Amino acid sequence: MSERWAPSVAAAVSRHLGEPWRATGFTDLGERASHPCGIFHGEPISVFAKLNLGGETPAELRGLELLRRHAVAVPKPIAEVRLEHGTLVLLEAIPEIPAEDRTPEQWASIGHELAKLHRVRGRYFGLVEFDGYFGPLPQDNRPAGDWPTFYGTRRLAPLLRRAVDAGRLDADLAKRVERLIGRLPEICGPQAPPALLHGDAQQNNFLTGKDGAYLLDVAPYYGHPEIDLALLDYFAPVPPIVFDAYRAVMPIDRTFGERRELWRLFGYLAVVTVEGDSQFGRPFVGRIAAAVARYV
Repeated sequence: MSERWAPSVAAAVSRHLGEPWRATGFTDLGERASHPCGIFHGEPISVFAKLNLGGETPAELRGLELLRRHAVAVPKPIAEVRLEHGTLVLLEAIPEIPAEDRTPEQWASIGHELAKLHRVRGRYFGLVEFDGYFGPLPQDNRPAGDWPTFYGTRRLAPLLRRAVDAGRLDADLAKRVERLIGRLPEICGPQAPPALLHGDAQQNNFLTGKDGAYLLDVAPYYGHPEIDLALLDYFAPVPPIVFDAYRAVMPIDRTFGERRELWRLFGYLAVVTVEGDSQFGRPFVGRIAAAVARYV
């Protein structure tokens, strides 16, 4: 993989720097992501490269720029390299502190940075500038007038159709998800103003460096902040200090825990659609069923 990409990466980084650049090594990070990716090491910078096989690249770069405009920490874009079978997104690599080595202060920086993002408010739920991607799946960001409508029609319903079309859900479970969508106005809890979201805020999409947290693989739109909070420990637990640090900037409703699985449901549907026939993905059908049973 690195040998195939190396010449294109070297040429793009050299243009970015205005001087010759070459890779001195490569670290494959594909096991940590839904796309082939890795770090090309070099001087004066190293470069993170990710291969998008669909149309994700423009939305990803626009999402990073949207967050950057609001002074949220994101990696610096370097180039977009078109290949025969996809597009390489090149970002400046940030020396990473792995999750197992994070100090309490570094964990807290994730909560602080997410809360800073959520302080940016919108006029509606959605995003007029562009649609996005949740992993490899297209994400419809057309605005809606209220949160239950947006969550039902722009997140749950499209992903339910994809999961059914992929043969991942039986008819009975699909009907129960539809009933849950119909109940959203009753079960979405207290209203919240539209906040700018990460959109895929599971903890692997935050990188911690020596100077704090950076947001990665963003899928932004204006929505209910509890969505991001529910995804933080979606795949792996995070220490309480992450939520404590968030609360130091933004409140979390005391009944948030009652809705955590409701907000994760769209993610469960996405995993089942993409990974439903794998050892990783199969358990998520049970998580969908458990979430539906809780709210219907």
